[in-house]
Amino acid sequence: MSVDRPRPLVAGNWKMNGLRMSAKVLGDIQAGYTPGLKAKVDLLVCPPATLLYTFAHISVGSRIAVGGQDCHAKESGAHTGDISAEMLADAGATYVIVGHSERRQFHGEKDADVCAKAVAAHRAGLTAVVCVGETREEREAGKTLNVVKKQLRGSIPVDSNSQNLVVAYEPVWAIGTGLTPTAADVAEVHGLIREELKRLVGKADHGKVRILYGGSVKPSNAAELMAVENVDGALVGGASLVAADFLAIAGAYLT
Repeated sequence: MSVDRPRPLVAGNWKMNGLRMSAKVLGDIQAGYTPGLKAKVDLLVCPPATLLYTFAHISVGSRIAVGGQDCHAKESGAHTGDISAEMLADAGATYVIVGHSERRQFHGEKDADVCAKAVAAHRAGLTAVVCVGETREEREAGKTLNVVKKQLRGSIPVDSNSQNLVVAYEPVWAIGTGLTPTAADVAEVHGLIREELKRLVGKADHGKVRILYGGSVKPSNAAELMAVENVDGALVGGASLVAADFLAIAGAYLT
């Protein structure tokens, strides 16, 4: 890793998985987060909201951050079933994922909705992990770069900086499918994101914003993906539910 690159972040998105007994997985991650690994990479675990307070309590002193998977744009109100950024922060979260493709696809979230949630995250003192990525149809039509550029410009708030923003590129067609783009494809999109960040957070800070790759990241492909220019870590789905796999992905930074 170049000294000019941001400190890597490997984040686990547990999605709708995990019961109270799943705290053991976090304990195993904590036990395997050795001093050598801590020196190289930051870890973030985003469990379902029901486990957030418990995970935040367990992770105290371990340097493992805990985050939410989504938040409402408003601080409070008549929004049955929703959770505010302030509630996440109160439970111990320091990050929140916004704009994940599953929220965009299954809940109809638009770029403006994602931006409003990122604004809420910043209001609550959280770092927003803003997700972008194209569908298979968009990639096959040659629209990947335009789609990602539009999502970035519509989803990232004007007050964003390297302290309150992480960008995650997740090609929708790669999530949970076992398929991954080539290293060259990832480099192209991450290069575009880095250039767009000059416009969105400023030339002085754009190089410090962490850009994660997500989409079927696993121990077998982590080293290759993490070595790509402008890839500053990973947003991991299913593999983050297995402590050994999650740690092995983070361990790509030890080689």
